[in-house]
Amino acid sequence: MLHVVSRDDKEYFQVNLQNGILFVKETIDREMLCQNTPFCTIPLQVIVDKPVQMYRVEIEIEDINDNSPTFSSIINNVLISELIPAGSRFPLKTAIDPDLGTNSITNYELSPSDYFALDFQKYMNQIRSLELVLKKSLDREKQSVHNLILTAYDGGNPRLSGTTQIIINVEDLNDNAPLFDKPFYQCSVTENASKGSLIFKLNATDLDKGKNGEISYEFGDIVMEEVTRVFSLDKHTGEIRVKGEIDFEKTNMYEIQVDAIDNGDNPMVGHCKVLVTVVDVNDNPPEMTITSLSVPVSEDSPQGTTVAIISIHDRDSGSNGKVQCHISEQVPFKVNPAFMGDFSVTVNGPLDREKKDDYEITITARDEGSPALSVSKSIRVIISDVNDNAPQFIQPSDTIFIKENNAPGSYIYTASAYDPDIGQNSFITYSIADGNIDGIPLSSYISINPENGKIFALVSFDHEQIKYFQCHIRATDAGLSPLSSNQTLNIFTEDINDNAPMFSPLYSPATIMTPKSAQAGYLVAKIRAVDLDSGYNALMSYNFRDPGKDPFIISQLTGEIILKRSFVESDNDEYRLQVVAKDHGEPVMTALTQVIISLVEPGERVNLDNFDLQSNNDDFSTTNIYLVVAICIISSIFLITLIAFTVLRWQKYREEVNDLKESYKICSNTGGSWMYSQHTQYRVCSNSHQTKNDLIVFTPNSSQAPCNEENVNRQSAIIYSSSKPKHPNPDWRYSASLKAAMQGAVHMEGAAVLRGAAVGLEQQWPTVSSATAEPEGGEVSPPVGAGVNCNSWTFKYGPGNQKQPVPQIPPDFPENFIIPGSPAIISIRQDQPSAQAQKSNFITFGKKEETKKKKKKKKGNKNQEKANNNAADNNDQ
Repeated sequence: MLHVVSRDDKEYFQVNLQNGILFVKETIDREMLCQNTPFCTIPLQVIVDKPVQMYRVEIEIEDINDNSPTFSSIINNVLISELIPAGSRFPLKTAIDPDLGTNSITNYELSPSDYFALDFQKYMNQIRSLELVLKKSLDREKQSVHNLILTAYDGGNPRLSGTTQIIINVEDLNDNAPLFDKPFYQCSVTENASKGSLIFKLNATDLDKGKNGEISYEFGDIVMEEVTRVFSLDKHTGEIRVKGEIDFEKTNMYEIQVDAIDNGDNPMVGHCKVLVTVVDVNDNPPEMTITSLSVPVSEDSPQGTTVAIISIHDRDSGSNGKVQCHISEQVPFKVNPAFMGDFSVTVNGPLDREKKDDYEITITARDEGSPALSVSKSIRVIISDVNDNAPQFIQPSDTIFIKENNAPGSYIYTASAYDPDIGQNSFITYSIADGNIDGIPLSSYISINPENGKIFALVSFDHEQIKYFQCHIRATDAGLSPLSSNQTLNIFTEDINDNAPMFSPLYSPATIMTPKSAQAGYLVAKIRAVDLDSGYNALMSYNFRDPGKDPFIISQLTGEIILKRSFVESDNDEYRLQVVAKDHGEPVMTALTQVIISLVEPGERVNLDNFDLQSNNDDFSTTNIYLVVAICIISSIFLITLIAFTVLRWQKYREEVNDLKESYKICSNTGGSWMYSQHTQYRVCSNSHQTKNDLIVFTPNSSQAPCNEENVNRQSAIIYSSSKPKHPNPDWRYSASLKAAMQGAVHMEGAAVLRGAAVGLEQQWPTVSSATAEPEGGEVSPPVGAGVNCNSWTFKYGPGNQKQPVPQIPPDFPENFIIPGSPAIISIRQDQPSAQAQKSNFITFGKKEETKKKKKKKKGNKNQEKANNNAADNNDQ
């Protein structure tokens, strides 16, 4: 798609598309192409289409010496008076050579002559004037005619030349020729000057008088014909005026040769030259040519895409020839300058065919002259479509209702989408997205016509099976790549009254026992019918088929059969009621059942035949099942947590027992009877919910024990009690507290557990043998020093179950005491605490003192005991 465009109509060059060589197509004559331009170039535009790319090529035409200098005439006759003094000058016509530079005329030569010489001057590297100079006075009598050969040479290689013959006739005429003020005049004229405009006025003088002094002005013989067409010369006044059209773009300077001739018998001539410069005016609007137009333009064309290439040329010069180009309208296109005089129209914004599919662009070229001239040209740019718009549904979601029991294949809906694109980009096909209803593919229920979007039901829908389902309709265009969009269609199955009410089998028929003593308002029974329809079609109303005079009424809404009056003797023992359940559909559908009501005496059993139970069972819904399952799961988690906690506690208990055995081995004495610890605090734990701290200090019953009596007494104390403990009563073995404690005791055979707060020590403790007189009776006593605080008792004789004497408590019973004896087993629990046990939480063992004090009075002891009990209660709180 490469081609070359030149500004002129002629195509001088052509491109070989195979190898890219630019070659000359037609012979080029530089003199014809660039007559008045010294620098001759041919601009070319090399254009590649799809996509449009432009390159500018300027070809300079170099001049060759292919033109010889030529004179306007072969023979020139010159009349010279013999009175003309030496040094006089006579202008000659110069030769013309269309070549330029060194190929133009560079020299003139005159054939050898004793009277004449040749003088020429160069203006702007060109010979502008050629004059014949008289070297010495002529003598007509000696030679009346002089034949000279004037030769013009150019500077080319090879050098070319042209000749003309000059014949000079010597006459005896006027001896004074008219003279101008200056031999050379300069003036200017604006182009397009009106005809008759004065350009310059010449003035010549002649020293002669009379008719020899009368002067007339004429164009010289060497004036070019173009000058005579453009200018006029008044022969009497010497005024040069505009005669024809002056165009700066054709000729920017005129050289006028003017002769002043007197009217003598032998007229004499004076010569001058007038150089007229043409001033350019902005009289040429820009010329616009569209060399390439790439349409249509794709709507997704990026910014900067070339749409068209425009060439603009202004024949004016200077600022009058400078052109700016722009687009008049607000369109997404702009004009960018490419090369000198060339512009490109490019995309300057986003294009959207759906908003506007073509643009009428007016391109204006304006020069910088004053006043400025402009030219406008319109081009139509068509926007081609791309698939940039997905099909759009009129409604993104819609809801339709289908009456159940519809005919298979019936029309239910039309999906409608539109695509603003055109062609295949707007061709829409419809489909239904994959889905299922209760595991059955959606395509088994409905189908869609892919061309017009009509949806048909493939099956007959049943509201009782499918009340609602949703499908997604996809609209896809045929573009590349295809675009699509979805519409959500909510389909509801509209219920019709196609199901009659149904009674539960328990109600058909049913016998209800009703006491005869029932009063008015007594609920006899409640019946219930079920309708598989929904809404108004499932709304039930209950009535008796034959109301008659029966003492019963039925609630139309709830179905409750109520006694409307008390029974009388005349009433029957049995009533058979026909209950009709009626829905509110159209048409109305009913169901019938029979209820048998049997009257019984007040003492007889009343059986409602599980009517209410059945009603309650009917209310047992799936939600209740979920609730029961949730409760079972939570209960199982709680049970597992409780078992795990019990196992962990039992394992900890086993570890503490093992630690206690190790400590027992270390602290035991030689006899192994009593265990002691000098720096140990113990905590007696009755259960996991409540703890009571007791400090217990033990001393050995042998003098070999490592813990002496003094240290034990120092470290053993009841730290939470500030009052004195009461003295035990001699009858403590048979007190009511003991008996109460024995009733709720949990017997353990072995060692009771005492947990220490600091070390968690578990120990087996010595027990005191029975205090009864008969060892066989099995009478047992509480542990030594035990208060009524003990809730659990373990009874066991010592080794061999030998009866041991009961230790006597002295009157001066100390706060800290130790009773030596055989091992005792103590177990403390709080499962069933007695009233007396709550008054003291501490058990203290010490050593019995050898000295006894006298007994106090019985009344004093009771008061003291009461005070101690009150103090212990305060400490417990």
